[in-house]
Amino acid sequence: MAQKKRWMAVAIKRGGNWHVQPPELVGDTSSLFDRLQRRAVDPGSLLIGFDFPIGLPEAYARAADIGSFREALASFGSGIWSDWYNVADHRDHISLQRPFYPVRPGGTARAHLFYALGISDASSLLRICERATADRQAACMLFWTLGGNQVGKGAISGWREIIVPRLNEIGLWPFDGNLAELAGSQPVIVTETYPGDVYRRLGMPRSGWSKRRQADRIVMGQTMLPWLATRPNLDTSLLQPFIDDGFGSDKAGEDRFDAVVGLLGMLDVVGGRRSEGIPAIGAVRKWEGWILGHHRGDVT
Repeated sequence: MAQKKRWMAVAIKRGGNWHVQPPELVGDTSSLFDRLQRRAVDPGSLLIGFDFPIGLPEAYARAADIGSFREALASFGSGIWSDWYNVADHRDHISLQRPFYPVRPGGTARAHLFYALGISDASSLLRICERATADRQAACMLFWTLGGNQVGKGAISGWREIIVPRLNEIGLWPFDGNLAELAGSQPVIVTETYPGDVYRRLGMPRSGWSKRRQADRIVMGQTMLPWLATRPNLDTSLLQPFIDDGFGSDKAGEDRFDAVVGLLGMLDVVGGRRSEGIPAIGAVRKWEGWILGHHRGDVT
């Protein structure tokens, strides 16, 4: 993903209040955790959410004989997994050890993935938390790397650049425990977020608008104001100009918008207004992971 598309929103806790900062570029990912930790005022863990998949579909993990997601992360890119991060450029190059596909359009189809991986049911390549809900459509499958809604390239970049280099220094939610457990033992907690899960919680309708249009973002920004008004512990004074302006007129406006929406969803979980949502399903903790605040009861 291009550096100019990587935006984040940060909230800093002072006393009992969260001070939401204006959206900013992520910058150098190798120093991201250190830079964010230095900005903390109150002692405690750094909780960081990423809008890319953190986990593997159960059907794939079983087919590839993967012990756990954490173990797999430590192996990807070396040994039998040396081609893991290399997107297959032809259907004949897809394998359980090289599942991302395709490099470019032209003669490609998702059915190529199902056939090569030995998984005939398309829904089996979706994690449980990625399936459609009453509030959003199903997410794109992890291994597909083509089109505007693909998530595979983001996962490749995020895992390789950010998570794996610090794997032994961070807590991976929910694989390593819930937030309360990790906060007592880990200086950095990594979670998965999904702004699409949060829109309706903020009062935004499911359809009839697009985050790609500044005019629509202005309207949706005003829609979230009543939600913010019920949360006096959130100081969004620095954020207000961005809300009023629809997060800018350039193409990055949608990225700034989503960064803020994702952060607000995280703060609701941290503040106890919404549960973490982790279901009592062994595969979720072992392989699949979960989206912070996503409720299984919403899955259709």
